Amino acid sequence: MGKPEQADAFLLFGVTGDLARKKLIPALYELTANGLADMPIVGIARRDWTDEQLFERFRESVEEKYETVDESVLNKLCKNVRYISGDYTNPETWPKILELAGGAKVPLSFLSIPPALFDDVVEGLASVGMTDRGRVVVEKPFGRDLDSAVELNETLRKHLREDQIFRIDHFLGKEPVMNLLVFRFANSMMEPIWNRNHIESITIIMSEAFGLEGRGAFYDEVGALRDVVQNHLLQIVTLLAMEPPVTRASAAMREERIKVLKAMKALDPAKVVRGQVEGYRDEEGVADDSDTETFIAMTVEIDSWRWQGVPFYIRTGKALDETVTEAVVQFRQPPSMLFAETNECPEPNRLRFRLKPDDGITLAMQTKVPGLEMKSASVDLHVDYEEALGGDGPDAYHRLIADAIMGDERLFAHQGGVEEAWRIVGPLLNPTEPVISYPAGSTGPVEADKVAPLPTSQTRC
Repeated sequence: MGKPEQADAFLLFGVTGDLARKKLIPALYELTANGLADMPIVGIARRDWTDEQLFERFRESVEEKYETVDESVLNKLCKNVRYISGDYTNPETWPKILELAGGAKVPLSFLSIPPALFDDVVEGLASVGMTDRGRVVVEKPFGRDLDSAVELNETLRKHLREDQIFRIDHFLGKEPVMNLLVFRFANSMMEPIWNRNHIESITIIMSEAFGLEGRGAFYDEVGALRDVVQNHLLQIVTLLAMEPPVTRASAAMREERIKVLKAMKALDPAKVVRGQVEGYRDEEGVADDSDTETFIAMTVEIDSWRWQGVPFYIRTGKALDETVTEAVVQFRQPPSMLFAETNECPEPNRLRFRLKPDDGITLAMQTKVPGLEMKSASVDLHVDYEEALGGDGPDAYHRLIADAIMGDERLFAHQGGVEEAWRIVGPLLNPTEPVISYPAGSTGPVEADKVAPLPTSQTRC
């Protein structure tokens, strides 16, 4: 296949919404500065706004995001922007959108709207030929379970090929997440030890010290499993466990991630602990008898030659002791403890990928303790990305929208991968065991340590 065509128009459905204000408009500002968004930008929503009102929203959004705004870039962006208020089911809406898009041949449509409206929008785009070569970006959630995910995919596939559908998970566009791939595949010394022979376990933690922040009604319908495990955290597992792609082509990387998901066993409820922080049911919008989990811990198993017998532990929750996202790779102990007393158990080597808040890599190694005795102690070899390399890279939406403009699919979810992820979490969607209460500021229910122990408690000799 040849190089994908670059998009020649950007259609933002739901331009008056929160996601557009907080993330998408600032991304378009950055892309304009980089020269990638110099094209017609059509904002579509149902509010009865004018172009001038949309310009004001763009300015407010950019000024909220950045301390310093380049007026020439903002003016250039607004010069390309047009607004249309319309009913997606009205056939007269679509020729107007096509006209404002300058008759684009490869339009990129971002659907920042509820999935229930996808069918109307895709039908409308198809009615004026904008699905022939165009692309469509859709936001998670990609369904609520396997059946709804299949139904959603069928809706999109009525008029779009799989390579025209860009399912965006902003987590995959974050700089430290992408560094997992570079670290694994750009350093040849890692490959010989990146398997079950040398790795004992891998723990993925997404801990948040804050609570619902006014999102009680939304969160009570979702819970930790649907909010971050089925998408974000399973994707982190795929990046850590995937085989090297055979080429740099977009499809090759996605295929390897999907292979990992296919090799994962469906989650065993006996190896899962669900928790709910004390006081959760008092939150506005939360049911008085809610059984929604604000914390979940689990053991994930990958039935492959490389990872057979290596547990992947996942822990995530709200109102915990700290805000941190990290992956910790624990290596096996040496066959003989040469530099430890009989009753001592040295810390194992651990490779810690800190994704949030202070991005970096830490390798815990054993070294000699100064003195006459031959004793070892664990020391950390640490690299702080910002200190070593400077800056923190582009925002995730900036990167992912740029990729969609260029037709690069590597960091987007595939239909097969989405459906496999729902298969994996399927046994947990209708739990029979109630949630376990835990206090705010803790590490979650103590029972979680049985199914997903914290890295510091996994030492054994």
